[in-house]
Amino acid sequence: TMFAVATNPHATVVARGGRAPAARASKAAPPRATSPSSKAATSSRASLASTFGRKASARRAQRPADALRVRASSAPAPVVFAGDVAAASSDAATSPGFVWKGAKIVPALLSVAVGLVVKFVIPCPAGVLPQAWTLLAIFLSTIAGLVLTPLPVGAWAFCGLSMCVVTKTLTFQQAFSAMTNDVIWLIVLAFFFAKGFVQTGLGDRVATWFVKMLGKSTLGLSYGLSISEALLAPAMPSTTARAGGVYLPIIKSLAKNAGSEPGPTANKLGGFLIQTQLQCSGHSSAMCMTAAAQNLLSLKLAASLGIVIASPWLTWFKAACVPAIVGLAVTPLLVFKMFPPEIQDTPEAPKEAAEKLKKLGPLSQDETMVVVTMGLTVILWIFGDKIGMSSVTAAMLGMSLQLVSGVITWQDCLNEKGAWDTLLWFAVLIGMSAQLNAMGFITYLSNSVAGALAATSLGWGQVFVLLHACYFGIHYLFASQTAQVAALSTAFMAMMIASGAPPLLAGLTMAFHTNLFGAITHYASGQGAVYFGAGYVDLPTTFKLGGVLGVVNLLIWGVIGGAWWKVIGLY
Repeated sequence: TMFAVATNPHATVVARGGRAPAARASKAAPPRATSPSSKAATSSRASLASTFGRKASARRAQRPADALRVRASSAPAPVVFAGDVAAASSDAATSPGFVWKGAKIVPALLSVAVGLVVKFVIPCPAGVLPQAWTLLAIFLSTIAGLVLTPLPVGAWAFCGLSMCVVTKTLTFQQAFSAMTNDVIWLIVLAFFFAKGFVQTGLGDRVATWFVKMLGKSTLGLSYGLSISEALLAPAMPSTTARAGGVYLPIIKSLAKNAGSEPGPTANKLGGFLIQTQLQCSGHSSAMCMTAAAQNLLSLKLAASLGIVIASPWLTWFKAACVPAIVGLAVTPLLVFKMFPPEIQDTPEAPKEAAEKLKKLGPLSQDETMVVVTMGLTVILWIFGDKIGMSSVTAAMLGMSLQLVSGVITWQDCLNEKGAWDTLLWFAVLIGMSAQLNAMGFITYLSNSVAGALAATSLGWGQVFVLLHACYFGIHYLFASQTAQVAALSTAFMAMMIASGAPPLLAGLTMAFHTNLFGAITHYASGQGAVYFGAGYVDLPTTFKLGGVLGVVNLLIWGVIGGAWWKVIGLY
């Protein structure tokens, strides 16, 4: 209606229910009477007119818009009712107009501001290349975006990478060089392996068996679930996948059967099991090199500083097993004391687990293939160095066997969006970090900090403890363990080494440490978000338990682990 009025000044506006002005007299004349023969002729002409009319309409539809506008100017003026004009005007006034659907404005501005301040406000130090300083500004903006999340992580990382190329700070080849990084592809394959465990039900079967064996009491139930995760972890290298795909469904089922639901009854059983599993997952992930994605990334970054670890899987396990076992033994007891469940005994849990295992029956064909392929992969991870096979090559072989045997399909892999998202943003952060190191900035930073620490007369042991304490506290600003590793691990290891710390000790402990703060908040890790989302534990309790047990984790690994590392000769 508004278009008719706006485009045709001759349009007539009348009130609803009124009459339009009379047209020409010839149009208003009454119809003449017609004979049967003339009716037939009229019908024939109407048929032809209809046929030609359709063809003409088709031809008009093919004409350019300008031609149609010319014809429209000679058409009779339309009649428009005043009510329609008012309604159209009202619709135009109430239309939302332009709506921003992109990045969150304030987080985006703050993230970009970080880089702009570094680039244009803080002067480039004399010992740093201007190109490296520009890259640092983009890198810090990218890290700020990972914390403030103006866009999803992968999208913001891609924007940061684009700026590196647009500003000619990096060439296209340099920007995408990390896409061929073996550790990144090992992490992607870890997502696929986890998918196989969840999809076939093997992880569920293992956890249920432990519930059957140890689930007579609430405390025993928590130990059964925690121990089963520690055994699954080396072959299921994703803490988040273990949480969401295996343990949360089991815990929710056990809690529901005990009458514990999110809300007033959460503390009966569900809240305790949720917190125990979350807090123990850090020790399970730190025990083995292949138990978590961030472990592999940490070792790759350590290697970029020249920290070479012979037989990495065995060396890692040898150093981590004692503090991890102590942590797994102590954590359920501490949670039991700090956050006691209302239900202390669960005599029905083993019976229910036994019934569930009976229904599951013997291992299915797919479960058997997962056992065989993952068993081979883990063996190659442990002893692959003896035959010259790297960890990523062993993982590729294991995944190929699962694809060929039909345990997992290529469509399953394509649907694993988290794997492909991780491939992109990990590659961006690793690539930037590697280029900063190649341009000499990491060396400059570590030497500068080492000089400042030397002026304070602190020994390497004191610097070592101080840096680990800072690394722990900083994680309250990060919503991802792997993001913090990619952003800060290289610099912290370099500073430790510059202060005189043994390189192998610095490299391994930084990798262990990254697992220990994954439960300090509900956003500290993927598994933290999964368990908190179940609704059994409120936010104040999450922060309280997370903070206290996070410090306990540091003490266990720092004191007991430190003594063990002295025994095995790490320092």
